[in-house]
Amino acid sequence: MIIHPVTGKTYKLGRRPSPPARHLRLGAYLMAAELPPPPRVCHYSPAVEHGLAMCLGNDNLSDCTAAGAAHLVDLWRGNAGIAAPVVSEADTIAFYSKTTGYIPGDAATDQGGDLVTVMRKWRDGGFFADGSSKIAGWAAVDATNAGEVRRALWLFEGLYMGAALPDAWLNPMPAATGFVWSVAGEPDPDNGHCTTAVGYNDVGVQVDSWGMVGTMTWAALAKYYAEASGGELYALLSPDAINRATAKAASGFDLAALTSDLAALR
Repeated sequence: MIIHPVTGKTYKLGRRPSPPARHLRLGAYLMAAELPPPPRVCHYSPAVEHGLAMCLGNDNLSDCTAAGAAHLVDLWRGNAGIAAPVVSEADTIAFYSKTTGYIPGDAATDQGGDLVTVMRKWRDGGFFADGSSKIAGWAAVDATNAGEVRRALWLFEGLYMGAALPDAWLNPMPAATGFVWSVAGEPDPDNGHCTTAVGYNDVGVQVDSWGMVGTMTWAALAKYYAEASGGELYALLSPDAINRATAKAASGFDLAALTSDLAALR
């Protein structure tokens, strides 16, 4: 657990490296499409600011993979105009248990999770206890290609991301929305963390972590979230995001082919 020296707030990490896995590359589908350029600035966060401001247990538990998933569910539902309450902390902890084996009240089982295992269980069992809010699959995004990141975020309304963070990002910890994470030394394997990208601008991507939204510069994204550095960056296909991508990509993006290939890979 990390304690902010000024505010006294507590934070935890929790992302473990994912096991080796085959992934579809979103860039292969983007390259084959004749897409309109993405907007210069894209922010999906205003539709669900209240939900993104919730830490969802990641102040006391290593449930960042579940908190990131919950924020994406909020993002998709909010921008789809679905009148639903934001995901609760209880829902998030239940999802953490379902995807990692955490037993509430048993600190020995609070071991965090890896993104690939979480996504597989999310796809097969849904986010909520009743099996709803499943994802259809995911595709890897090249963190070193800012153009690809912009298109992926614009089309699929958010990105699911994990990396080992540099110590400077945690000492001191962010205290409020508006923080900036830039290149700050080498990643520390002990600082595994999952965040959610909720938009972008000229400076970088807007990321939500511990109930705060800040900016990660394009250079920092490329350094820490590239596969060569042990990072992970995924576009997830939810029914709501798929509907939006279809509307935005009518000029050429072959979503049907991507969905079919995801099914075959599974």
